[in-house]
Amino acid sequence: MPKQSTKMSGVQCLATENIWFDKRCYDEAEKCFYEGANGPTSQAKTALLQPKVSPQKRRHRNSSSHAGGDQELVSRMKSMELENHTLHKVVEEMRAALQKLESRVVVLEKSPAAVTCVKVAPVKQVKVENDDDDIDLFGSDEDDEEAERIKQERIDSYAAKKSKKPTLIAKSSILLDVKPWDDETDMGKLEECVRSVQMDGLLWGAGKLVPVGYGIKKLQINCVVEDDKVGTDILEEEITKFEDYIQSVDVAAFNKI
Repeated sequence: MPKQSTKMSGVQCLATENIWFDKRCYDEAEKCFYEGANGPTSQAKTALLQPKVSPQKRRHRNSSSHAGGDQELVSRMKSMELENHTLHKVVEEMRAALQKLESRVVVLEKSPAAVTCVKVAPVKQVKVENDDDDIDLFGSDEDDEEAERIKQERIDSYAAKKSKKPTLIAKSSILLDVKPWDDETDMGKLEECVRSVQMDGLLWGAGKLVPVGYGIKKLQINCVVEDDKVGTDILEEEITKFEDYIQSVDVAAFNKI
């Protein structure tokens, strides 16, 4: 019995306490206590520094914001009404144009006489009269002579024109190596002998002495020849006639001009 009475008295005590229902008030009191001991927190400072706004100013701000929103809504409604009016006008114009087209099609369908007909002009037939008596199937000697004469005149005129054109002369540049018998050969006399060879279409150029070995030198001389008049074989044959000075002649280079 004593234990049960003690338990009942504890439950009754908890039931009579209001501390848990007023926890918020106690938390606020604890916060104020610590702020008094350590100074106000940053949030409390900012809350203290912010100016207090009067209820009238708050109502004025709310009314101005509502007025701005109403003006924007009114402007939007006006623009939509203007756009709607323009669209209605365009639709009416399209309807009118469509009605005109329909009426025109109906008129054209009812009046077939309006369709233009293209008249085709009759083709005149030309009668060709063939006279078999006037046709000579085998020809005559006079026509053959006339055609031959015209042909000969054309050939003569072509030959005359061709003869007046300057003909292109083919030329070649030849480099010759003329070798003596030994080192005691007079190279100046040897060159004179070579240049003494003269032909139609032959033109001698520059020459020089090129050492071969053991004190022997050869004559390297250039010449220009016309291909139709002078050949390398004839040129070598004429140069090698000077047997006292010249041992051999070789073509070192041959180029077409």
